[in-house]
Amino acid sequence: MLTGEDGKIEQPIGGSSEHEFLAGERALDEVRSDVVSFIRRRVAEAGANGAVVAMSGGVDSTLTAALAAEAVGSDRVLGLGLPCNKLDSHHMADARTVAEGLGIEFREIQLQPLLDAFEDAVAGIDSRERATENAIARLRMACAYYAANARSRLVVGTANRSERLLGYFTKYGDGAADLYPIGDLYKTEVRALAHHVGVPRRIVRKAPTAGLRVGQTDEKDLGATYPVIDRLLRGMIDRREDVETAADGAGADQATAERIADRYRDTVHKRAVPPTPGLSDRGTGRPAHLLHLEEREASGDGDRE
Repeated sequence: MLTGEDGKIEQPIGGSSEHEFLAGERALDEVRSDVVSFIRRRVAEAGANGAVVAMSGGVDSTLTAALAAEAVGSDRVLGLGLPCNKLDSHHMADARTVAEGLGIEFREIQLQPLLDAFEDAVAGIDSRERATENAIARLRMACAYYAANARSRLVVGTANRSERLLGYFTKYGDGAADLYPIGDLYKTEVRALAHHVGVPRRIVRKAPTAGLRVGQTDEKDLGATYPVIDRLLRGMIDRREDVETAADGAGADQATAERIADRYRDTVHKRAVPPTPGLSDRGTGRPAHLLHLEEREASGDGDRE
């Protein structure tokens, strides 16, 4: 279950150690309710008018948009389609169809002119394919935050636990958001929950892809299927098993398990707040304004509206 302010799953999803991943109508209903409540609470606490979701036509963003609409109302959710090339066209058609089905507003913004202008502006800097792909992801998030700022809404991220543990996202691109409603769910669980809430089967079964190049899929980039990846991560991260034990439990070869473990270790920086020198007279490391607020609340001082 989702608990606490950070929404961490503290027990195996499904409520029983018998279930490796989220399964069963009751467990799915409970997690759905918890995620919807989480979104609703975060939007209310921020004093925001609603949510903005970047929709790719894939299962993660479709499920996120559906849960956001359930949480705050379809009239308070904006879905953004942010294509950058012809590869995105059929995905955008899916995203638009989903948005219409959910009754949410949908706007499509073609990023290619923005990317062209950006590349012209930085033409003096040596470029690589990966740098361009990351720039596209960051342009997408710039658009999402522009819309959110313009409408006083929160950017609701679509990353799942599998992607986050492997650092399979762009720093300050799709790795930037105000909240991650499905961020505690492995891809295997996202698919199960999506099916449960009525996401079209073709989208649940669609091969995950960022659509950044011809033939690109998540599983090709990661070197394993999500069912194998998720079992490895459950073993190595959640149960703290060594690589060999996790590989045996996941039915994976040692080389694949080592590669997944290396990817987790190599991407720690993506999941961390940027470091500071840690000067000794700068308090506990918690934001000072929060400490002041807590002190004022405890003493009963200060104006209240």
